[in-house]
Amino acid sequence: MAAFFRKRALDEKHPDSPPPATAPGAQDVSSSEEAGMVDEGVEGPDDLHRGMRPRQLNMMAIAGAIGTGLIIGTGTALKFGPGSLLIGYVLMGFVVYVVMVALGEMGAWLPHKKSFSGYATRFVDPAMGFATGWNYFFKYVIVLPNNLTATGIILQYWVKDLNVSVWIVVFGVVIILLNLIHVRFFGEAEFWMSLAKALVIIMLILMCFILSLGGSPSGFRSGFWYWTDPGAFAEYNVRWKDDYFYVHGSTGRFLGVWACIVQATFAYLGTELVGVAFGETPDPRKNVPRAVNQTLLRIVFFYVAGVLVLGMAVPYNSPELLRATRERIGGLASPFTVAAQRAGVDKLADAVNGMLLVFTISAANSDIYLASRTVWALAKDRQAPEIMERTNKRGVPIPAVALSSIFIALGFMNATKDAATVFGYFVSLVTVFGALNWVAVLVSYISMIRAMKVQGIPREIMPYRNPLLPWGSYIALGVTILVIIFSGYSAFIPQFQIDKFMTSYIGIVVYLVNILVWKLLKKTKRVRPEEMDLLTGRRA
Repeated sequence: MAAFFRKRALDEKHPDSPPPATAPGAQDVSSSEEAGMVDEGVEGPDDLHRGMRPRQLNMMAIAGAIGTGLIIGTGTALKFGPGSLLIGYVLMGFVVYVVMVALGEMGAWLPHKKSFSGYATRFVDPAMGFATGWNYFFKYVIVLPNNLTATGIILQYWVKDLNVSVWIVVFGVVIILLNLIHVRFFGEAEFWMSLAKALVIIMLILMCFILSLGGSPSGFRSGFWYWTDPGAFAEYNVRWKDDYFYVHGSTGRFLGVWACIVQATFAYLGTELVGVAFGETPDPRKNVPRAVNQTLLRIVFFYVAGVLVLGMAVPYNSPELLRATRERIGGLASPFTVAAQRAGVDKLADAVNGMLLVFTISAANSDIYLASRTVWALAKDRQAPEIMERTNKRGVPIPAVALSSIFIALGFMNATKDAATVFGYFVSLVTVFGALNWVAVLVSYISMIRAMKVQGIPREIMPYRNPLLPWGSYIALGVTILVIIFSGYSAFIPQFQIDKFMTSYIGIVVYLVNILVWKLLKKTKRVRPEEMDLLTGRRA
């Protein structure tokens, strides 16, 4: 195999060179291994169709995963200071970009339709592939009712008499229907919703930037004044029994930074959405790198620039900001609305509320898509019931969509619990579930790179390579593991809270139990580098 890949690398550099003679007694592996390459443009029975257009994939990469974490969650993090907020988003922005380029290198070189679980099965251990797939499925069927709950709460801003459950049913039916048609129509819906989200973010960023430069009715030019007064870093504080509990000193400021890192993780979750869509995109060798590179644009402009101008427009000790953090959801909960209110613009809350509907509906629409494709991929690897791999003539996995849609019923928990409490439980669960998926992608990539080195396959033959790899994958993996381990820090402040502890760490337990169960049932073993299949599935 090593000789074959070296030959192909040389042929690409010197296409007119004559083929080297085969050594006596050596096996001519080129013909046998080229037979392992397949043209994934051809769909078989019960297969997904490569019907998503490149422009749809690119727009999803730019704005598809932007949700309430950026528009609303940044308010909770800003109370720890603009410096803490910026550090959190820059650090986790680096992590998520490394995850995406690692996924891009694997997806461009060895494209397949089996989502992240397929790479974990192939490069690490089938048990890890099983756990990764079901973990990803659990993540999106849990965040699905979370987004529908948020949609209902937002609508209560105008229609206060209707229960949140009514809106969960209405919009649940809409997104189920969207996921039952051809993937091209799903991609078109996401294209326009992603475009709308991008325009909204651009408008909010420009608004905060203009206000901080003196564009408000008062004419006050804050610039970076709030970084000095009240300061860039605030002590950690949490609301406790109708008051605020503070952790003072350097420990408190460190906890403030850490709180922002955890919140930034939640805001970035779902960025890997385009990695699942790779399986339904034509010509992955060309379109995958293009979509991955769009991710950097989103991280730098939407997230990092967004939190930077927000810290310029709103001080962390603003009474309006503290009130907004208690709202939890809706236009009044957004720190961007606070920035407008402080500048004398009073009607932005209504506009932001309407914009947030696009965010939450788009997110719920994507949730069913991602969950259904994940369980379909598991069924293809015989890690889920066989019925889940069936698709109709349009390439839509109907049974998988149906299974994913059932979990919308979790949103009806609002009938007995306060909506904000349920939202908080879901947020804690999703943070750990999403971070575990990033770990799976990074471990799969590192295992693949090690196998390439052992088998003598030069990295130069890969159609897409990023300068941050492979060294960046080790840093990103370490940071992600730290976030997972210490994401439940708030369960111990000011005293131990069992509900926060359980929701922060139950995802880890589910993941490890899945690995253990599959290893015991199927007697799986870790994939050895010298035995790893690095050829099957390459595009002809």
